[in-house]
Amino acid sequence: MSVQEKPNILFILSDDQGLWATGCYGNHEIRTPNIDRLASSGVKFNNFFCTSPVCSPARASLLTGKIPSQHGVHDWIRDGNMPPDAFKYLDNITCYTDILSNNGYVCGLSGKWHLGDSMIPQHGFSHWFCHQSGGGVYNDAPMIRNGEPVKASGYITDVITDDAIAFIEENMDRPFYVSVNYTAPHSPWTCHPQEIVDSYDECSFESCPQEALHPWAGPLTYRSYGNRELLKGYFAAVTAMDNNIGRILSKLDNLGLRENTMIIFSSDNGFSCGHHGFWGKGNGTFPINMYDNSIKVPFIISHPGRISPDTTVDGLVSQYDFFPFLLDYLGLPKITDSGFPGKSFLSQLTDSSDKGNDTVVVYDEYGPVRMIRTKEWKYIHRYPFGNNELYNVKDDPDERINVIDDISGRAVVEELRSSLAQWFSRYVDPDKDGSRFPVTGSGQRRNIGTYFGEECFYNDRIVSTETGFPSVRDWENAEDMDKLISDK
Repeated sequence: MSVQEKPNILFILSDDQGLWATGCYGNHEIRTPNIDRLASSGVKFNNFFCTSPVCSPARASLLTGKIPSQHGVHDWIRDGNMPPDAFKYLDNITCYTDILSNNGYVCGLSGKWHLGDSMIPQHGFSHWFCHQSGGGVYNDAPMIRNGEPVKASGYITDVITDDAIAFIEENMDRPFYVSVNYTAPHSPWTCHPQEIVDSYDECSFESCPQEALHPWAGPLTYRSYGNRELLKGYFAAVTAMDNNIGRILSKLDNLGLRENTMIIFSSDNGFSCGHHGFWGKGNGTFPINMYDNSIKVPFIISHPGRISPDTTVDGLVSQYDFFPFLLDYLGLPKITDSGFPGKSFLSQLTDSSDKGNDTVVVYDEYGPVRMIRTKEWKYIHRYPFGNNELYNVKDDPDERINVIDDISGRAVVEELRSSLAQWFSRYVDPDKDGSRFPVTGSGQRRNIGTYFGEECFYNDRIVSTETGFPSVRDWENAEDMDKLISDK
């Protein structure tokens, strides 16, 4: 591939944005005109799933094409982000940005990393404007610039955009890849541009029903349930981000780069704002949940002249499929390693007969919770003791009726359980097998080589603090909860 043939790549990744939180996916209340414009100019995936319903493992899977039980990131990174205990969680693992860098791309990161060692550029990135942890305040946020910790003056969504635009301007004469990793709309849902917050004063928030409290709901739910101001803040964070996406699109147009730039928009994981009676993602409940709101994310690709406008793909696709797809799309050598679970979905963009693909299956995991999802069924298995779930998502798309105990569903359970076990057995690294780790949703420590402790009673909510994960009791410590929520 010649330099002229290499398209620029802009990957915009939001943080904790449910599929429902965009206009182009059917929400008539939230304003996302620029995301909607991307969808109308390209292809929108209706069934794109994160590999794990929490930020760090999902981001690791996007970058590596590996599942958490291969790359070893099983929960949001709680420590190891900054010195003196900085730790590279993806060290010695190839990311697609490594491959892009080795094939003539200049790679830039603007925003969230949250995969350890925020100080040091890594995995092919030469430009590194990085959040020090994984989230937090929206004004004067802690960032890394030129290898130094700084407070980035201003509203962080604007600041990330300014940096990404500067990177594009500086590298417009050569093929570039830029990850624009917003922290929006992650909590806190306060201190967003007031005029945008106020614009949602009259919103009825029909798209966010505050349903009866879920019996497994976590602390974030009790802090947020029924709070209109937080709903306004969540919506405002999305709209402010959308405004900034518009700024980047305008810059590409003004520089004459739009025709030769492939743009991807997605989120790391889904989110619920009262749906199913809780606020949060996979760790918004305990036991961890695998509702579609937690695992299904927006995914849009726009590339004028290469991808047909205003098209949709209904086939089931996972984040672990993105790595092989990108190499396929760019004409780079395909992966021959049988240890990669994903496959390219390029044919679903180009072959109309493949757009519905009813035979596709996706898999998810979050520590000891695993899921298999087909077009008709979703089976959730919780190691070692349950509670397991089975939903007929074709007839019950909102996952209201768990039919795990129905006699008529026993054959389905056995078939899906067998497929789930066989698939993970094929790809799991035994030393990083999440089904054996006491992952509770309250964060991963850097000592990932010592997952196992003497106490590990998962369903009794007791986990050894000598393992790589903190106890669930940390969730119940009110003094520490605000920090836990801001760091996630």
